Amino acid sequence: MPKMKTNRGAAKRFKASASGKIMRNKAFSSHILTKKSTKRKRNFRKSTEVDPTNVKSLKVLMPYL
Repeated sequence: MPKMKTNRGAAKRFKASASGKIMRNKAFSSHILTKKSTKRKRNFRKSTEVDPTNVKSLKVLMPYL
């Protein structure tokens, strides 16, 4: 049986934490930054855990994660 392919777009956007949770970067951080507060922009830098409702579909896209 051939190896399963990883979705390359998903592989660039998501990574696994040390405990095995799927992590993602936050949206809305790339442009139109003048109207956003410094605190809000600082919080965009942190990565967050993917919502549990989306984990199952991500496991299909990235079988070796």
